Amino acid sequence: MENKPSMPNVVRATRKFKGATQYVQAETSYRLLPFRFHVVTPDREVIVSEAGDFVLVPRGTVRRLVTRELDRQRDSELYADLLANFILCDSADLPLLDVLATRYRTKKSFLDAFTALHIFVVTLRCEHTCHYCQVSRVTADKDAFNMSREHLDKGIALMMQSPNPHVTMEFQGGEALLAFETIVYGVEKATAQAQLHDKQITFVICTNLAVLTAEMLVYCQEHNILLSTSLDGPESLHNANRHRPQRNSYQLTVEGIANARAALGHDRVSALMTTSTLSLEHPIEIVDEYIRQGFNSIFLRPISPYGFALRSDKKNKYDTDRFLDFYKTALARILDYNFQGNFFREDYATIILRKILTPFPVGYVDLQSPAGLLNSVVVFNYDGNIYASDEARMLAEMKNYEFLLGHLDTHSYQQIFYGKKAAQISEVWANESLAGCSECAFQSYCGADPVLHYATQGDMYGYRPTSVFCQKNMEIIRYLFELMDADPHITRIFRSWVADFN
Repeated sequence: MENKPSMPNVVRATRKFKGATQYVQAETSYRLLPFRFHVVTPDREVIVSEAGDFVLVPRGTVRRLVTRELDRQRDSELYADLLANFILCDSADLPLLDVLATRYRTKKSFLDAFTALHIFVVTLRCEHTCHYCQVSRVTADKDAFNMSREHLDKGIALMMQSPNPHVTMEFQGGEALLAFETIVYGVEKATAQAQLHDKQITFVICTNLAVLTAEMLVYCQEHNILLSTSLDGPESLHNANRHRPQRNSYQLTVEGIANARAALGHDRVSALMTTSTLSLEHPIEIVDEYIRQGFNSIFLRPISPYGFALRSDKKNKYDTDRFLDFYKTALARILDYNFQGNFFREDYATIILRKILTPFPVGYVDLQSPAGLLNSVVVFNYDGNIYASDEARMLAEMKNYEFLLGHLDTHSYQQIFYGKKAAQISEVWANESLAGCSECAFQSYCGADPVLHYATQGDMYGYRPTSVFCQKNMEIIRYLFELMDADPHITRIFRSWVADFN
């Protein structure tokens, strides 16, 4: 008879889990709450809780924390900081979890009311020919590129279906004021509808101010309309970036700002700048121009990779590292003004700092998770098409309709906001579930941008190691921590920016 080999001991052995008592930690030990960490400088690291609370500590603290080497008495100050910021818990019943959950829920409260910002592209016409323009504009004499009143009515009707009690109606172009009659019609129609639907409504016109008239300002004053314009820096830079046949864009802009402030109030006029390749050479001059024009803040933003901006690599394409150098130089100039006692903030840093220093959400769609697409903003284009964001509309001007949600003539609110395309976008709009983001220490301060990743990488999901979105945000966030860690005076300045920011 053939001898059969006996079964290995490893198969025959019966393995059992250890009893529950084996997993109970000593009373003197502490429990770890969910956290992430990042090296800020060669000597310092930051530990961040699930809700975004943070502690800046010496390098090696994370290792000591997870290996249970911290001692409550010997490391009393550090231990108290970690306890207060929801990094660890020293009670068996974890009483901090309810507080942590409340803070996390507050961070995400921007989702409660759903879409607030409704952008109406009332015309593509424009008398500027800016080389970095993010939309494919058309010349001022082509009336066919105006939004019809029928489409305006349908867009307003959809806006009134938003569950948000406070909505914003923003008029964009082209140059929106070239379709001022359309704006007037939209304001009056939306005002009447808001009363019927018990909604508060804010009106904003995005304009270069070149065609602004006294009559327009009277109407804006009567209807409490905000104006948002563009100012790229001093005269030579602004005119180089923002072309008009008479080369007088800067002159018209600063005159328009002054006239609008006189009619509407100083704080009713805001400005944005765009960083072209030429702008990279003038960070200090750009900040100084905003100071000279009486603004109390500036939003330093890179060129977006959409529309006409892609047609001139020499003028518009640059590495993210170059923008970060520009940003840090400009930020240093801004901090110098604050050190001298002059309040002046950088808005992008302030948005991030609000997420770092407070438990409250922000309304800036690029730094939201889930992303602001649909949750915070929707765009009604002049031709009736509906897009998930302004950047999605810009992508469509390049004949790419990946983020087209539907059309005002054919799609209902349910189909637009809860249809197949919305469901597809929702799969990639939360950084908590994205590879490269889920383990990032800066996750709670950042967002997800499916449109940008699709435009730059051909994929809504995106690949974080080569993402310009990640490269920019991770370094800016790291740098803000470095500055706060290095100088308490800077931290106080940053807190004053956050306190002043709406």
